[in-house]
Formats: sequence, structure tokens, C-alpha cells
Amino acid sequence: MASQPGNEHVSDLLVAAALSIAALMALTWLVSVVVSDASIVDMVWGLGFVVAVWAAFVAAGEPTSRGILAATLVTMWGLRLTAYLVWRNLGEPEDYRYQAMRRQRPQSFWIVSLFQVFALQGVLMWVVAVPPVISQSSDGALNGFDFLGVLVFVVGLFFETLGDYQLARFKADPESNGKVMDRGLWRYTRHPNYFGDFCVWWGIFLIAAAGGLWWTVFSPIVMSTLLLRVSGVALLEKTIERRRPEYADYVARTNAFFPGPPKASAVTD
Repeated sequence: MASQPGNEHVSDLLVAAALSIAALMALTWLVSVVVSDASIVDMVWGLGFVVAVWAAFVAAGEPTSRGILAATLVTMWGLRLTAYLVWRNLGEPEDYRYQAMRRQRPQSFWIVSLFQVFALQGVLMWVVAVPPVISQSSDGALNGFDFLGVLVFVVGLFFETLGDYQLARFKADPESNGKVMDRGLWRYTRHPNYFGDFCVWWGIFLIAAAGGLWWTVFSPIVMSTLLLRVSGVALLEKTIERRRPEYADYVARTNAFFPGPPKASAVTD
């Protein structure tokens, strides 16, 4: 049976993760000031988790099977997301959210952004990263919960990756301009990429729980709340109906988050 790391060792892992995230976010903030674009914070969201988990891996000293598994999965997820966001956002104008903040405080935004954008995201990153970070000192043989966690993670990575790919192809087609993406995975959920993220972090939590770290359940709960209520579904759908008149019908026939068959009114491909 896996034994949980002692309190002192947990602190070492959390401090290592916090310092690595702080360094990454501080560097990214400095670059954002130089290029006048706070949007680059989004590009390092996934990378921050990778940096944190490998900092904890080094701090743990002696690798464990569960720690290596958690670090590997986080790296797969984080590097894919980082590469995708860099490809999608590099060279684009600053996100409208940060433009609005900049207009409100044109003279002080450079320093305000350090706390309201970069430090805030860094803290959220650190909180969500707790399961794979603490898992670096979780010993014992892998068990059924580990493999269940991997399965849930793979489902999530599949939805996130394929959803992003399908949406990118849709946007690249000039005939899609002004239309609603309702094909592929987007036929069964309005947000397959967010649902994928949801599964990824519940899967990683299950791996931590396999080592007895059930108390880290707050991590996927925080991520789920962000995806459903804060920066994910809720934020995206605030204005999308005004930009795409067909979206109301899409909402009526398509599940918001969890995949399911389209309602009877759905138009077949």
C-alpha cells in the first residue's frame, strides 16, 4: 500500500513548485511589458504545470513510479496545450479582456497586470498542480486507481486535442466565416476542449488518490469551476450569440459540456 509523504517533504515539493511557477510568471510578465501584450500569459498556462511538476520531481530526490507517471502525463498535456496556444495566438492582437483592463489603467497597467493577471494565474496554477506535485513522493506499486486515472486522462486528452484540431480546420475554411462549428466532437458537446481539460485533471487526481492523496480533490474541483463558471464556458458564451446568430439553435440542440447525442431537432450531417 502506498504511503503518503511526510508534512516536511510535502512542503519542500510545494515550495519547489511555487518557486518555479513564480520564476516563469515573472519572466513572462517582463516580456509582456516589453511587447505590450498581456495575452502571452495564456501561452504559458500549460507550460507552468510542466515546470512545476518537474521542479517537484527534482526536489523529491528519489523518483517513484507514481511520480514519474504523473509528471509524464502533465508534460504531455502541458506541452501540447502550450504548442497549440503559441501557434494560435502568436502574432494576434492582445486579447480583448486585457485590452479592456489596459484602457481602464493605461499608465499603471504594466504593474497592475503583474498582480491581477500573472500572479493570479500563477497562484491558480500552483493550486491546481498540487496532485501531480505531491505525487512525486508517493511510493508504492501502481494500482487500479492509477490505471483508471490514465484512462480518464487519455479520454480527456483525446477530446481536447481532436476538438482543437477540428475547430482550427473549421476556422481555416473561408466558408465557415460567421457560422457555428457543429461538426465532429462539436456535434455532441459545445465545448469538447474544455470537457477534455476537465477529464485530464480528474484523471491526474485519481492517480494522486491511488497514492492515498484523496485530500487533493480540491484541485480538479477548482479546475472544473474555472472551466464551467469562470474563464471557460461561461466567459466564452457571454457574447458568442451576438457574434453568431445561429448559435442559439446550436445551444438548443447540443449539450453544453458533457458529451451526449444531439437533441431531436439536430440537423444530420
